[in-house]
Amino acid sequence: MQNIKCYLNFNGQCRDAMNFYKDCFNGELELMTFEGSPMAAQMPAAAAQGVMHSTLTMPNGTSLMASDGMPGQEPTSNGGPVTLYLECASLEQQQQYFNALSQGGTVTMPLEDTFWGSRFGQLTDKFGINWMFDHALPK
Repeated sequence: MQNIKCYLNFNGQCRDAMNFYKDCFNGELELMTFEGSPMAAQMPAAAAQGVMHSTLTMPNGTSLMASDGMPGQEPTSNGGPVTLYLECASLEQQQQYFNALSQGGTVTMPLEDTFWGSRFGQLTDKFGINWMFDHALPK
């Protein structure tokens, strides 16, 4: 195995969510809609504007992928038992990402120094996606 990547599924909010993450992470976003695909003829016109696949590539090469899913096969929930874990390179980067992703969301644990030697925090963003932020402190 070379890599495991995260793939998020949204119910009609993929474009908004991925543009939000693009701004948070200063990444480059590629979006492909159902329109123009062989599936478009079999779906309502509004569904054809949905995101069939998207990739957000961050400056460090990390990527996040997502889609709206097939019409009629909506995800049961965003977030759920999955949490995205960000291992931040600096305290400044950690604070920047935490502040950006918390806009419109719910902070479940503010950033704070922990007994295990990290600065750590958690939130659920405005799209229902759970995030953890970690930065190892110098020993």
